[in-house]
Amino acid sequence: MSQRVSYYEIASDGMKIMMDMEKYTKTTAIERKLRELIKIRVSQINGCAYCLNMHTADARKMGETEQRIYCVSAWQECEFYTEAEKIALELAEHVTLIPTKRVPDELYQRVREHYDEKQYVDLVLIINQINSWNRISIAMGNRATEK
Repeated sequence: MSQRVSYYEIASDGMKIMMDMEKYTKTTAIERKLRELIKIRVSQINGCAYCLNMHTADARKMGETEQRIYCVSAWQECEFYTEAEKIALELAEHVTLIPTKRVPDELYQRVREHYDEKQYVDLVLIINQINSWNRISIAMGNRATEK
């Protein structure tokens, strides 16, 4: 992988915090395939090819179907995502596009129909974590490479 700066070496304390948050998100009650779908959708919005490449591969390893991976950008029009998954993806879009979409009370109430308070907070942390990774990856010049 080619990158502009060896940021894991130069800012090891900061990157440790990022990795600790990543470890935390894996301990949440949010289903792991959904976590990957969120990471894919947010990375699509942010245009992070490096993260898209990584998280689509991770989703496949977890047994996610090609159909669900390919269609996540049009989740609203698909019948093969659950209502809980759809609301989590909608929240991901709103948090990622927060300057224009915000998180209105109506959306929060719909999220709470499927997720308790802790799960809501965990969803927001997962969404923010991938947004942070996207921004780090893009700023550092990370590129998707063929395996």
